[in-house]
Amino acid sequence: MATVLVERRGEVALVLLNRPEAMNAVNPELRAALVATLGELNRDAATRAIVIAGAGERAFCAGQDLEESAALRLEDVEGWLERQHAMYQSVRDLEKPCVAAYNGATAGAGFQIGLCADLRVGYPEMRIGQPELKAGLASIVGSYLMTQFVSLTHNLQLSLAGELVDGTRAYEMGLLSHLVPRGEVIDKALALAAQMAQLPPTAMRVTKARFREVTQPGFDAALVAAKKAQMACFSAGEPQAATKKFFAERAARKPR
Repeated sequence: MATVLVERRGEVALVLLNRPEAMNAVNPELRAALVATLGELNRDAATRAIVIAGAGERAFCAGQDLEESAALRLEDVEGWLERQHAMYQSVRDLEKPCVAAYNGATAGAGFQIGLCADLRVGYPEMRIGQPELKAGLASIVGSYLMTQFVSLTHNLQLSLAGELVDGTRAYEMGLLSHLVPRGEVIDKALALAAQMAQLPPTAMRVTKARFREVTQPGFDAALVAAKKAQMACFSAGEPQAATKKFFAERAARKPR
């Protein structure tokens, strides 16, 4: 089954993260498919805007797939982070407007995919945030991306406590561009994308390029910092311990 799907809505492409059984968590297949899909849509003249959403009813994207994390060795960490960075960069590199439709739980890598988009739509009851520390990982790239939207006070709360907040609080902080009822999230995102698709494409492209130029040095620096920080975390064994605990607790909850 394809891990990323594309549905055409006129000039708008609806990109669906398609691992609903795993709450659309990012694994190697989804990561590679998203990079390839966004690259193709960026080159497609018939596509004037893009919406990213999650398949199923539960999640936009629950973050990094812990099955992949559990298998990482210390020597794998740098390459893994570079592939994650390339995934976020593929969203940042879009020359066309991109709206993230947070149509379910959104955390970690999923949250960061949306932070790389131009607009984010959510709903009041959703859960959203940056729980990396709870998984034994440093909050580096996500905390950098949040500096573009929230104050240091909110950034510290989300990055260091690792707690998810609801959509209303995220909207108040400035993390969401629009707050609508849950059943309207994708429709609102599509409407916003269709509206922006009618704007002059060259003006859109060069304006987005300027925003990218302004923020790219910090984004690249965050990758360098993330490599050093996550190597320290993996050397200390903290991500490994967190994933081991997660899988043990999940196994204990299964009916015997």
